[in-house]
Amino acid sequence: MKDCIFCKIIDGEIPSEKVYESETVLAFKDINPQAPVHILVIPKMHIESLNDLTEDNIGAAAEIMLVVKQLAAEFNLQNGYRVVTNIGENGGQTVHHLHFHILGGEKLTEKMC
Repeated sequence: MKDCIFCKIIDGEIPSEKVYESETVLAFKDINPQAPVHILVIPKMHIESLNDLTEDNIGAAAEIMLVVKQLAAEFNLQNGYRVVTNIGENGGQTVHHLHFHILGGEKLTEKMC
């Protein structure tokens, strides 16, 4: 999708600080971190949100969950971390490309917003 900022990051048009890349998944540090560790994990295939997962693209989401676990270990988040995805306008989704936030590196509050 040509106007999608995450698609532009995937295509190398916008720089990012990559921490993981495979054929189907990309992970990079958030440019506006909300915690000491704040990583975004996205499918390289444009999927608008969790609501757009199908049997044809669910493999990317499954890989993302394994990547989240791997990155949590690599970034020493053994004491815990949070994984968040926003869906739609009321859910706070501002980039309409499926993405998961990994937040950690400190004790997070129970408050979600």
